[in-house]
Amino acid sequence: MIEKINQLKADISNLTATDLAQVEALRIKYLSKKGEVSLLFNDFRNVPADQKRAIGQALNELKNLATDKINSLKESLESVDTIDSSLDLTRTPAMMPLGSRHPLSIVRNDIISIFSRLGFTVAEGPEIEDDWHVFSSLNFAADHPARDMQDTFFIQRNPDVLLRTHTSSVQSRVMEHTQPPIRIICPGRVYRNEAISARAHCFFHQVEALYVDKNVSFADLKQTLLYFAREMFGPETKIRLRPSYFPFTEPSAEMDISCNLCGGKGCSFCKHTGWVEILGCGMVDPNVLDACGIDSKVYSGFALGMGVERITNLKYQVKDLRMFSENDRRFLEEFQSAR
Repeated sequence: MIEKINQLKADISNLTATDLAQVEALRIKYLSKKGEVSLLFNDFRNVPADQKRAIGQALNELKNLATDKINSLKESLESVDTIDSSLDLTRTPAMMPLGSRHPLSIVRNDIISIFSRLGFTVAEGPEIEDDWHVFSSLNFAADHPARDMQDTFFIQRNPDVLLRTHTSSVQSRVMEHTQPPIRIICPGRVYRNEAISARAHCFFHQVEALYVDKNVSFADLKQTLLYFAREMFGPETKIRLRPSYFPFTEPSAEMDISCNLCGGKGCSFCKHTGWVEILGCGMVDPNVLDACGIDSKVYSGFALGMGVERITNLKYQVKDLRMFSENDRRFLEEFQSAR
């Protein structure tokens, strides 16, 4: 019996459990009325009289060991179960103020959402670009004013490395490596060497769109613009297109929308014209398609681009562009209910 007692001691000392159900099963196995320890006590009556003292002491030690081990396992598992694993014990007890999305992020996401419903996917590119993708591939003449230092930030006086002045460079990169159909939207930050004021900044944000496929027409562009304007500014919004010029589109146009403040009746915001300009657009110039490796005799396309700050001004009547980059909490907290 001594050998069996010692074997049980070794087994009980090595007991483990991962939940309380396993602990209860161990208690029944060793300490219940029909458990292994209890059965040894039942056999104690058959022990010779000269061995009862030693074996009785060993049995009591075994029972105490089993009881302590099972209680220890139970206590350790109960303490783990009472801790809420989702509770961050390092968090400060003071209430932390909730943040909000930046107004430019709100409008940017709205624009992407509208165009995604038309099948456009997001494309991105580097902010530090080369002359080819920013100018040459987009049909800019060698002496175009946009290449001059007064408009463009060049890197280390290198005329071939610059901060992109528009996200059209993303369009040229996509067209170089992708054959039509192409339907992309290009959001991003751009840079121009301009004096900072309430109406201009040296960096701002654009969203441009490009659609290239067979038989794309100006009517497709107009319908896309009308859909965007009504989704962004309301179903009663009207649009008008005025002839313009951009090196990378032909024909080109600028789009106005009916003033969303006065409904086109005329106010100080729209300078009493009833119209507000929001973007430029046009059919992709065949020279641009050919420069990017797309056959202009087979494919055609349209492109459009808008300033996110401009759209945000129209939606929220922010009169000073500098507010968008100054991180004034009083200004940013005004948009907590926007999204």
